[in-house]
Amino acid sequence: MTSLETGDSGNSFGPNSYPNRARGMSVVVVDPDFERGNTVSGIVCSLRPGGVMPRVTRLANVESPQVLKSQGIDAVLFAVDRNTEPVLREIEMFCHDGDMSPIVYSEHTDDELLIRCMRAGVREFLRYPFLQGVLEEAFNRRVNSGQSAAETKEANGKSFVFLGAKGGSGVTTVAANFAVSLARESRRNTLLIDLDLPLGDAALGLGIKNEYSTIDALREADRLDPTYLAQLLTKHESGLQVLAAPGSYLRVPPMDESVDQLISVACKSFDYVVVDAGSRLELADTRLFETASKIFVVSQVGVVELRNSNRLIAEYLQNYSAKVEVVLNRYTSNLFGIDDETVEGALTRPVQWRIPNDFMTVRRMQNTAEPMQRSGIQREIKKMAAAVYGVREAKHGENRKVGGLRGLLGAWGNGQVNGAQSAIR
Repeated sequence: MTSLETGDSGNSFGPNSYPNRARGMSVVVVDPDFERGNTVSGIVCSLRPGGVMPRVTRLANVESPQVLKSQGIDAVLFAVDRNTEPVLREIEMFCHDGDMSPIVYSEHTDDELLIRCMRAGVREFLRYPFLQGVLEEAFNRRVNSGQSAAETKEANGKSFVFLGAKGGSGVTTVAANFAVSLARESRRNTLLIDLDLPLGDAALGLGIKNEYSTIDALREADRLDPTYLAQLLTKHESGLQVLAAPGSYLRVPPMDESVDQLISVACKSFDYVVVDAGSRLELADTRLFETASKIFVVSQVGVVELRNSNRLIAEYLQNYSAKVEVVLNRYTSNLFGIDDETVEGALTRPVQWRIPNDFMTVRRMQNTAEPMQRSGIQREIKKMAAAVYGVREAKHGENRKVGGLRGLLGAWGNGQVNGAQSAIR
């Protein structure tokens, strides 16, 4: 074990950055590369956290992470690009209790390494050599608040849940269309979460391939934060971020507090969070509906669908009645002699949205991922999105030409938004 101290380089944290500044900060640098480890140790000393020379210890490896933690260490830096496998095991043991997360660094990085570090408990990943100020910022986040700014940010984003009264109602099609429209037209950070597990197909419909899934987020809910969540997402070319269902059949973990944590973290990072809940009624046992700004119940005009919608609204969503809006998908007026008055009587509430029946257009999108041309479906869902982000914002972008998409929605066109409801504030 080697202790290294250097002189004052003129760089320092603020005088109140470190609470125990009388004794100085205790930092361990773990790097099997002796020369680089000494360089990093020197950089740490030059930062002078708390305005006092830190005590820096350099190690080639950590044989007992728990012993190291018991010695009152304030921060640990791990190099992860040498002997990666054993170092990751050391980091995981070090993070086991959840009360300290190390700072890691590497001369190279890739998505797989980032994800493995996050799963081990890492919250700070830096590229070496460090850019000016990067290491100082990492220490500032640690000593000033004990956690990153992303972790302390309040959940200000709004969530919108799409729930089907019956399988096959078209929840995913509507939710994905809505999410893409919201991302494109509002120009705000938007996330689509596929909770129709284990066989949700939002990613397939959008024409994107995902490596990680909602199940990864739920399994690691105790470690989930905005940084980790970001590593699990796949970006659609509309700008929409997607947390997709797995591409193969996987066992679904209990959807209880893990769902609550996922939504909470998502709303810290995104302005809008759209949730495809399929017809998963067990989600009523979570806080998903309680925290939602709107709950869109997707149904069709049919005896079975209307009966199930009635029971869903009256029994499962009765405490959230003010948030519920009914969406009639594949709508045709007076289908089978069932008029609007009969439909609303069966639902015991008005229908807010009617998405017209255009089977061939939807099927073409699903099967070929070709751009969608202007249609009644497109216009109605744009109205739904405009009701969320506001009429003024909708008008601001109504003459903006939109390029084509290979995903589910395709080109949105530049049609006007009429009859939008008041914005949700």
